[in-house]
Amino acid sequence: MSEQPTPLPDDFRTWLAERGPDAYALVWVAEGSEPTGFEGTDAPRVGESGIARADADLSRITAQDVTHGREKTLRRWLRLDDGVRHLAILTTESGTLREHTPGELAAELLHDPANDEARLTEQLASWFYRKNAEAQQGLELGWIAAAAAWACHMRALASYPPPSVLTLSLERAGELDEPTADLVVTTGLRIVDLIDRLERPYRIRTELIEDWHAVESLAADVPALAPMADWLLDQIALRDAPAQQLRAVLEPDVTDYLRDRRADGALLGATAVLDEARAAHLAQARETVRAYTAAAHAGRESEARQLLDAFPIPARDLSTSGPAATWRENSATAADAVEDLDAQRAATGAEGSTGYFADPELLHAATSYLAAREGQLHLRHDALGRLAFPASIPRDLPEELVPVAAAQTQRRVIEAFGTLERAAEALQGQLHYQLQRPVPAHRRATTDAESDLFNRALGALEHTAAATVAFDEADIRVRLQEAMSRPAAPAASPATPTGHNEAHVQALAAVPAVPGVDR
Repeated sequence: MSEQPTPLPDDFRTWLAERGPDAYALVWVAEGSEPTGFEGTDAPRVGESGIARADADLSRITAQDVTHGREKTLRRWLRLDDGVRHLAILTTESGTLREHTPGELAAELLHDPANDEARLTEQLASWFYRKNAEAQQGLELGWIAAAAAWACHMRALASYPPPSVLTLSLERAGELDEPTADLVVTTGLRIVDLIDRLERPYRIRTELIEDWHAVESLAADVPALAPMADWLLDQIALRDAPAQQLRAVLEPDVTDYLRDRRADGALLGATAVLDEARAAHLAQARETVRAYTAAAHAGRESEARQLLDAFPIPARDLSTSGPAATWRENSATAADAVEDLDAQRAATGAEGSTGYFADPELLHAATSYLAAREGQLHLRHDALGRLAFPASIPRDLPEELVPVAAAQTQRRVIEAFGTLERAAEALQGQLHYQLQRPVPAHRRATTDAESDLFNRALGALEHTAAATVAFDEADIRVRLQEAMSRPAAPAASPATPTGHNEAHVQALAAVPAVPGVDR
């Protein structure tokens, strides 16, 4: 067994299956994000990375070890777990990955007559003691962090450490007393109760906020709780109207990607991969909305207000502009985005939407999102329509207004995307996505025309950016500071008058004085 991570095989599932029927892979799982936004995200399975899901991105994993048998695998996991990165336990059967928690392996070993129970107790106690010793808070709070880590990873065995494990751990720390033992048990039960509440179908916002505060205080010491904290923030944001308006402004349009994911059997066995540019924009939007939500519900109102003020909500247009209508007529993706928005609005107000009517805050936030999203889509489609289909100059327009009218395209692009560079990134991302192969069956007839349209808009955008003089505020600030820091030049001594200077003074004196003009 190697102590160093090994390169990931090209076909990890097949590679692991070839290691044998009792082979377990210990892999480090890097952080990832769901590219589909807030809705449709299931509650996290606390203690698992989710890397075994069918649509998971296996590029996030780094293989550490392959072990054989439950006992060796659990021993290695308990030794390697550093409390910072997620160490997943994977097996494969018929090419399908399955993720195990260490608690599952411990529970199976405990009921195995051939297992050495005393050695298992020693190993679990050593790991539990280390969770307390390595906690950032230390002292009593260290045991809270240790109990939370146990509840995340070992709850398949027990909600809190069994008496034999707990006693041995407290003895090692020299804290074998009843209050500390009660603290561990109480904390473990509380965390398991929090985890169980994730499965409830309807939760009011006040309950979600209370749970988030409880989890957030422990997530620094127990990284396994971080996905739970993020998911709770997302659920709070779904019930917060300003958060949903902020989301509507910041999220890129990924309608094409979402439609491809929903297309049954149309991808010819290929998995749709969101382009890197829009995936980055989506992640930025999610983190910004989470930052606002955390600030708004943690007593930092000024920080929350600053985020809302930085990204103003677009007004909803009562009519569609000419450039936006032209873009939607020619772009299948734009037409799909409008259609999907209408479908979301219809679903929100449908009689069968029991989830929304059971939670008025959720309904209000959803309608706030849809109104802001409609305004944001109009901004984007208007800007893209001006780029791809520039209007001719009106015949009766005064010549002085011609450059003013031309500048409106740049203004609308910046209004819709934030900067010209961000607009270029979004267009390049959509173009890259359209060119992926194989092309889904449901958009084979439109992909070529859509790609040409994005190329056309991108070319016009690049021409607009090239014709614009960049205003580098940072460079100007540096130059100003350099100028201000230079030592002052010594005062020049009065120069000896020359014939030229005397003639110039005499000429000025001969000019009649003009009222209000200072010579």
